[in-house]
Amino acid sequence: MKKKVIDIFPPKGLEKKAIKESKWKEVYSLSEKESQPRKFRISLPFAGRKILVLGLPILILISFFGYFTLSKAYIEVWPEVETLTFKTGLTIDEEADYSDFEAKVIPGENFEKEKTVSENFPSSGKVLKEANAEGIIKVYNDYSTYSQALMATTRFVSADGKLFRTPNRVTIPGGHYEKGKFIPGDIDIKVVADQPGPEYNIGPSTFSIPGFAGTDKYTKFYAKSFQAMKGGFSKEVSQVTKEDLEKAEEVLTKRVKKESEDSFKNKLETEKISSEIIFLEEAIRTEIVESFSLAKIKKEVEYFNFQVKAKSETIIFKKEDLENFVKEFIISQISKRKKLYEESLKINYSPETINLNSGKIILSLEISAKIYSDIDTSLFKNSLKGKSLIETKILLGDQPEITKVKVKFWPFWVKKIPEDTKKIKFKLNLE
Repeated sequence: MKKKVIDIFPPKGLEKKAIKESKWKEVYSLSEKESQPRKFRISLPFAGRKILVLGLPILILISFFGYFTLSKAYIEVWPEVETLTFKTGLTIDEEADYSDFEAKVIPGENFEKEKTVSENFPSSGKVLKEANAEGIIKVYNDYSTYSQALMATTRFVSADGKLFRTPNRVTIPGGHYEKGKFIPGDIDIKVVADQPGPEYNIGPSTFSIPGFAGTDKYTKFYAKSFQAMKGGFSKEVSQVTKEDLEKAEEVLTKRVKKESEDSFKNKLETEKISSEIIFLEEAIRTEIVESFSLAKIKKEVEYFNFQVKAKSETIIFKKEDLENFVKEFIISQISKRKKLYEESLKINYSPETINLNSGKIILSLEISAKIYSDIDTSLFKNSLKGKSLIETKILLGDQPEITKVKVKFWPFWVKKIPEDTKKIKFKLNLE
């Protein structure tokens, strides 16, 4: 028989009487306690009891808050994984504007770089070469205040007997008086040795004019040089031959081809382009586009400079385009219930044909990748809400596409999967 609880509300008069009786009972109970022997007890001060009374509900609220807001479930599953290999072909085409996965074509781009090398080579030809020394002398007119004209080729003889001539007509200005003293007129002129040879490269000297010999002018017209004469020589000099030019071209052609290819590869490998672009060493072509020398045959120089210019070129293509093609190809070969683990993708490629003139390269591809069963984590999250640790492991362990399961709750007092699916964290382990 069920017990019943009946609420009884006393009349208003009885209620007041009951209050008075309760006060008397309180007084009586206190007097009884005072008459009894006092026992030792610990009493909390008023502030401590207040903190205890207020803190307990707060502690309960924090616990509930932590349970409903901090609770999480971490689920790690190992789906069924298999490694598959594939073989296919791919064409890199300069004329393609975009990737055509059905036609197995991705766009390529012509990349080229020029390299010039130069070197000085010795001339092997020999020829006798002579030159006359020349320099500047100052001619003085200590004869009169009138100017004196000298015709071209006028002779000047140095103190050691070396003959020089003025190549042009000159006029020596007359002198003038200053404070009663006569100041000779003077002019700087160019003179050239009468004969070729290094013996005319004389140092500073005085010069006389043989044409005035036997007259008063001979001692009054004279010249001085303050710097050495230069340029006089008579010797065998080198001369460029046809064989010299041919040999220089042959040497530099071999050198520039190697340096051009090395520089070309270095540019592709060291710049940012290398992480985004693929190139094939087998597809690099180097050609000589120019060779020349400023020195012509029979030019009289000891050394001559020769230059050769080469151009290296190839077809480059984007790494992203290759990977996208491979991904699309694999997806087209597997079941829709399977997924590609992109991080496991490995691509080996080698050229079948290379034709830089037509701008096409055909690649042979060998591909390997991990394929795993597709797992709908959102579906599992909804079906696992409120499940215990054991129930969760059983439910996931029974799935044929899952080979291993690991479940963890947080914080430690959580015993079930949260109802909020945002707090359920799924991780697929494909390693």
